[in-house]
Amino acid sequence: MITDSANDSRTMDVLLVTGLSGAGLSTAAKVLEDLGWYVADNLPPELISRMVGLSLTSDPPVDRLAVVLDVRSRLFTGDLGSVLTQLEAEPIHTRVLYLEASDDVLIRRFEHVRRSHPLQNESIDGTLSEGIAAERRQLAVVKAAADLVIDTSSLKAHQLRQKIETAFGNAGNRTMQVTVESFGFKYGLPVDVNLVCDVRFLPNPHWIPELRDHTGQDADVRDYVLSQDGAEDYLDTYLHLLELTIAGYRREGKRYMTIAVGCTGGKHRSVAMTEALARKLGREDDLAVSIVHRDLGRE
Repeated sequence: MITDSANDSRTMDVLLVTGLSGAGLSTAAKVLEDLGWYVADNLPPELISRMVGLSLTSDPPVDRLAVVLDVRSRLFTGDLGSVLTQLEAEPIHTRVLYLEASDDVLIRRFEHVRRSHPLQNESIDGTLSEGIAAERRQLAVVKAAADLVIDTSSLKAHQLRQKIETAFGNAGNRTMQVTVESFGFKYGLPVDVNLVCDVRFLPNPHWIPELRDHTGQDADVRDYVLSQDGAEDYLDTYLHLLELTIAGYRREGKRYMTIAVGCTGGKHRSVAMTEALARKLGREDDLAVSIVHRDLGRE
């Protein structure tokens, strides 16, 4: 039993993730990490209750713990009955996720990565098929007790991500993080961006004496840049393209996007257009938009 945690009024979610080798357990673990779960991979069943106790008493406490269990651990026999019984006494909500796939799909996946099955060498004839069959028999009990079973035979990675996000995410987890970053081309392109747009087609405030010492964050520069022919049309057109791209990112399970907006020095036009584009993107409820001005002040 977990020492002193039964009297702790705090609660958390515990998700036991298991299933057949090659069915997508590693992908599931990565998705859960992206969703904010603390993931412990290949933990022996005997240590789960101890891990829960540490999570409950940590500061800050762990609200969501996912434990990946599979036959890589020689101590895992596929029976979670004793583990679930121990966890019932704790102030937690426990669920079991089981991933499976058909034999032919599993065989193709193992052959593709050129790895042997964890139980292959222990099977009677040492074949991959027998290893999969042995694991399927071993995990039959835990599959029957699972709260959610996902067959990944016909799922691509992003489709599995979507199913896990739907089952174990929340509205905050599904928010896409978008960073809009201004920069100056003369200092080089940012290396960590997804999309780049060039606003050097707009007149440069640098050549107007009363605007030269100001930046795109100042109202007079901003008004000058946005009042130029094509500036607002460019923003609206680019925003439409971004909406299509963001929709595609979501379908592929991507949750982060960085957009770089460049002018010559990263002081006037790119800063003003970055601020304006971020404002337009910020109107969407499912986007968390942040602004970075990489080269502002560098001159």
